[in-house]
Formats: sequence, C-alpha cells, structure tokens
Amino acid sequence: MSIILIGLAGLAATNLTYVFADSYLSLVAIRSLQGLSVAFIVPTSIALVNELATSQDRGGNMGVYNTFRLVGFGAGPVAAGAVVNLGPYSLPGGPTISGFDAVFYVATAAALTSYALVTVLVSDPDATVANAAADLSIPVFDRRGPNLLDPVFTLGVATLFLAAAIALFATIQPQVNDRLSQGSTWFGVQYAAFILAQVLLQTPVGRACDRYGRRPFIVVGMFLLIPTTLVQGFVTTSELMLAARLAQGIAGAMVFAPSLALAGDLAGEGESGSKLSVLTMAFGFGIAVGPLLSGALVGYGFATPFVFGTVLAALGTVLVYTQIEETLEGTQPVPVLGDD
Repeated sequence: MSIILIGLAGLAATNLTYVFADSYLSLVAIRSLQGLSVAFIVPTSIALVNELATSQDRGGNMGVYNTFRLVGFGAGPVAAGAVVNLGPYSLPGGPTISGFDAVFYVATAAALTSYALVTVLVSDPDATVANAAADLSIPVFDRRGPNLLDPVFTLGVATLFLAAAIALFATIQPQVNDRLSQGSTWFGVQYAAFILAQVLLQTPVGRACDRYGRRPFIVVGMFLLIPTTLVQGFVTTSELMLAARLAQGIAGAMVFAPSLALAGDLAGEGESGSKLSVLTMAFGFGIAVGPLLSGALVGYGFATPFVFGTVLAALGTVLVYTQIEETLEGTQPVPVLGDD
C-alpha cells in the first residue's frame, strides 16, 4: 500500500507544478514525472484488488476497478474544460485565479483526497507481506504447461497488440475528418465511443467471466477486434465510424477484465504485482505505440494504419487461442442464441 501512497503523493505534487510551468520542456518533464507517479499507482492497485479477490469474484472486481478508472479518464477532460470556461474565480479576500490554474488545483485536491482515502480505508493483505521476497521474474516460455509460451507473457503480448490497435485513431483526426467530411465534434464522439462501451461493459463482462470462464471472452474479444479495426480504414460515413468504434470498444471490454482475472488466477499469494504489471505495462506501451504507428503509416494511405492494426489483432488472436488455457474450474457453458 505504501507504493500507492508514494504514487498519489507524486501525482498531487506534479499536478500542482503545472501551475508554475513556463516552457515546453518543463511541461514534458512534469508529464514524465506524472507518468512515473501513475506507474506507482496502477499496477499496485490492480495487484491489491487481485489479492483481495477470490476466483469466484475476481473478474467482477477487475471490471469494477477498470470501470471507475475509465470514468475518471473520460470525465477528466470534460471537467477540466468546464472549470477553464467558468474561470476566473474570485477568492475570499480579493485575489483571483484563472480557470487554467484552477484545473490543476482541483486535480491536486483530488489526488490528496485519494491519498487520505487509501490511508484510512485500505490495508495490505497478510499474504502480500509474507511473500514479498518471492521470485518476481516473468518467464517467456511455459515451464509447467503444454504450451510454448507462458500464459501471462502471452496475455501481455496480446494486450500490447490490442492497445496499439485501439490507439491508432488518436493522432489522425485531420485525416479522419477530411475523409468523412465531418467536424471535430463528430471526431470527439467517435473517440469517446470506445470509452463509453468500456464503461458500460467492463463490470458485466467481468462478472460473466466469473461464471463462464476467462478464455471464451478473451478469444472472442480478440477475434472481434480484427474486423472492427479493419473496417475503420474503409468506412465513408461518420455514422459507420461511430458504429465501428463502439464495436471495437465491445471487443476491448471482452478482453481487459478477463485477462486481468486470468493473470490473477495464475499469480501466487503475494505475486500479483509482478504478474499483473506485465499486462498494465503492455497496455501503456501499446497506447503509446499506436498513435506513433498511425502517424507514420497514414502517409501511405488512410487505410494503412488500420490494416497494420488488423494484422496485430490477428496475431494476438492466434496467440490467445493457442497458448491460453482456462484457469477457472467448474465453469458453466456459455449460452448461445436459441438455447432454452
């Protein structure tokens, strides 16, 4: 838990320093330190969620955690825009602060509130302390099962490919708007559609994978990622792009929580951080790589980034289908249309 508190303290400090940034380089430095703080928070908090869960509720707990994380991710820009537009603000005694500065004061207060909540309400499970000196290495090859690759490593690679595929859209707004003859509002709605699907489906999918197993959702989600990524390179209307982004969000929701739950099933007591950090690291790396790929490839044609993302999705699908085994015992058969 102390690692989470270090991250939250760092986040509060970096949020506040934005008020004093006066150059591009200072902003880059602050963003880097902010990212470092988040690196202390996210893997550790997911590991804590896993340690407090059982195999019967792990998927649902991961879904709830991811839902709140995505709500914050989506609500942050909206709240910041509202605070900026409503500024400046007059304080008691006469001084005023701009809307820009107020945004970062609010963000600092939010981080400090989180620090207080974690301090008062959260504690480490006994198993975490007892196994702190356990082997934390992550094998590439499967040492105990019949497959070639270690399942956690495989999930990490698949998560990397998934994150890169969904992030292709982020940096090509001018090309998307020009192709679809639309404005920035339409692009914003399409971008947010993925997050909306995630928010609505993470918890239900997580709870469903506690009943029907992790593997079916991961495999189907990765398979669905293939057409939903490819079609974005060929649609010609704003409405179809919106539908494609929503469908891609459904694909992502089917993979994220079940993948974390499966990795959590495989983690021994006190090993959740080392296992689950593979997935969080892969996701963050994919989110960074995806926009770089789309920016570099879009010059070869609008569809090229999405075709490349489709290849990644296909490779990820093959990996999870061939290298991942079900970890949940006593699962129920997945219902299909037409079943009584």
